[in-house]
Amino acid sequence: MSKQRILFLSFYFPPDLSAGSFRAGPLLHALLQRSRADVEIDVISTQPNRYSGFNSTATAEEVHERHTIRRIQLPAHKSGMLDQARAFRHFWREASAFSNRQPYDLVVATSSRLMTAVLGAWIARRGRTPLYLDIRDIFVDTINDVLPRKLAIVMLPFLRLLERWTVGQAARVNLVSRGFQSYFESRYPTQSFSYFTNGIDEEFLHGFESSGSQYRVPSREVRVLYAGNMGDGQGLHSIVPDLAGRLRGRATFRLIGAGGRRAHLASALAEAGATNVALVDPMAREHLIKEYLAADVLFLHLNDYEAFKKVLPSKIFEYAAIGKPVWAGVAGYPAQFIRSEVENAAVFPPCDVEGAVRAFESLDLRSAPREKFIRKYSRARIMSELAVDILSVLGSARAR
Repeated sequence: MSKQRILFLSFYFPPDLSAGSFRAGPLLHALLQRSRADVEIDVISTQPNRYSGFNSTATAEEVHERHTIRRIQLPAHKSGMLDQARAFRHFWREASAFSNRQPYDLVVATSSRLMTAVLGAWIARRGRTPLYLDIRDIFVDTINDVLPRKLAIVMLPFLRLLERWTVGQAARVNLVSRGFQSYFESRYPTQSFSYFTNGIDEEFLHGFESSGSQYRVPSREVRVLYAGNMGDGQGLHSIVPDLAGRLRGRATFRLIGAGGRRAHLASALAEAGATNVALVDPMAREHLIKEYLAADVLFLHLNDYEAFKKVLPSKIFEYAAIGKPVWAGVAGYPAQFIRSEVENAAVFPPCDVEGAVRAFESLDLRSAPREKFIRKYSRARIMSELAVDILSVLGSARAR
């Protein structure tokens, strides 16, 4: 029997620091584990580039027995939209050239900002190959909230057409959040959707074992930790300066990460005289776990945009696995998910300082295992199920 080849596209891949990278790595592993010995996988991604301040080296090409990883070196870029567009144009050109060297039996694309999905659809159509899409965000919704109104009016019709064409090319689409269901199923009623969410990575599964389980109300200031992107989507600049002022003497904030709004956040903190907030550069996950364990409360916030009422941040899974109290400024589906699935968590409306203070005061400041959550949301189990779903499309292609 002849071999079958899968092309796997992900703009981010380990050792990069991003939700896309943390999903793509385990998914590749699951695909290799669950597929037949005659299936080979080509991964096309980029050299680590999520944060300009985080330097991690990775080989340009890794050749293994059943899979190859090719990391494209992008031109220097920052968080601006034009910079990112130029970087992606380079990725598109290089990925397209490589994928044209040989035929594939299946194209898999995991995508947040739509364009990786568009690239996958274009390659699949060019090669008359089945396409499996893993969608991690509703890009059209996000752009509508983030862009200036006049620019959004110009761009949205084109982006909607691009989304419709891309989803229409797919044999099957996985949606990371159940919050996306009404959006996609109402627009694409004939498409086949599955719902395999994010999950807890192995590194975090044993986090609680190191954190202890004793009830403790700190006699000192409560140590609040945020770790992740600092962009417009997180809206930290809209709440942390005022919130830190309200909790001065009661809490200190340690914010780890980078992004397009970090400079704005730093300026707002300085203007507010927020001496109880520390900004820390991104770090590797093994160091980040130690930061989680040293904190008393883990903080999460999304800006007050309609699009973010549908998402399900991967950070929720990391935080919940550690066993520390979770303090989250979210609305819509993520708020519903946290309330129903995460014990000892307090939710408040985004950008609402008074609501945040009330939620903070309601937290039970102790570490406690969330065993049911951990069993339900192991990343390895979820990715294994997603891999089976992907391979069912490959099996259909083999049958033809």
